[in-house]
Amino acid sequence: MVSAPPATRPRHSTPGNREAISRGPRRFDLVAFDWDGTLFDSTKIIVRCIQRAVADVGGSVPGDREAAYVIGMGLAEALAHAAPDVPRERYPQLGERYRHHYMAHRDDLSLFDGVLPLLQDLRARHHWLAVATGKSRRGLDDALQSVELKGVFDGSRTADETAGKPHPRMLHELMREFGTEAARTLMVGDTTHDLQMALNAGCPAVAVSYGAHDSAEFEALQPLAIVHSVRELHDWLLQNA
Repeated sequence: MVSAPPATRPRHSTPGNREAISRGPRRFDLVAFDWDGTLFDSTKIIVRCIQRAVADVGGSVPGDREAAYVIGMGLAEALAHAAPDVPRERYPQLGERYRHHYMAHRDDLSLFDGVLPLLQDLRARHHWLAVATGKSRRGLDDALQSVELKGVFDGSRTADETAGKPHPRMLHELMREFGTEAARTLMVGDTTHDLQMALNAGCPAVAVSYGAHDSAEFEALQPLAIVHSVRELHDWLLQNA
């Protein structure tokens, strides 16, 4: 997604209830969100699609925990990790079978309840909003075609056009695009890959526990907060972001 330079980018319009929205001073200029498991309720379906793809090519089917662990990685890396006994020459077929199963279920996927009001309130506070995801550019663009998401995000980066998590390149590129410092860039995600990427980029992070990874693994990666619902994330961001 090509965006205007920070100096010329228009600020968001402010609704009439700004006083009710602005609960605290703005700490972060840019808020970057992971997609699957953070904004999009897709974790269970992704796990099933990974398992079915591995079965299709004759690999040992990973358990739910093992399949969920790779969510957030780039597709090739994720499938290789989830199916270590599948020969490398079969990775293209493995990826094709994953995409086949995922596309069959894409109409079953939706944003978590409460995500749109959260994003709208952040825009009203003049935060720049971005997506940093392990999805492909094509996959993310398909998801962003929804009418309700038109114009919500100011920028995005995907694993196939940068580097897979936890490499910090996605966040580095977004910070350069928006002219923000690491200390004023917040990463929000549901996996250890998201939190490690934030650490690698020098950015603060908030973890959500309702996605792919066990929240017991988050504390060691030093998130500012671990929240357990979209409502709790919304409240934390309005008070602290």
